[in-house]
Amino acid sequence: MAQRVTIRKRTPYNTRSNRRRVVKTPGGKLVYHHIKKLATAPKCGDCGIALPGVPALRPRQYATISKTKKTVRRAYGGSRCGDCVKQRILRAFLVEEAKIVKKVIKSQQQQKGRK
Repeated sequence: MAQRVTIRKRTPYNTRSNRRRVVKTPGGKLVYHHIKKLATAPKCGDCGIALPGVPALRPRQYATISKTKKTVRRAYGGSRCGDCVKQRILRAFLVEEAKIVKKVIKSQQQQKGRK
């Protein structure tokens, strides 16, 4: 006859937060080990890939680790990946260039209108 295993937590229901595994102890007893939920890595807000350099933890564990481990030393550090930051910088630069070109063209047309 198989040995009985008693649940160590109060919740007997088979939910995602109450997963367990049967483990044999060195004394030969069978006990339940309650398994924590898997952590997912934080994702880039633009493209959705996992952010490199930021650990995958459960939300409460981010409160206990230091800020340097939660971010990357860059603009939009723990929020956007490097490629998306590069795109944002390039887009901002091109928008500014377009404004300058528009201003130059406008001034040239005014010069022609005066002559």
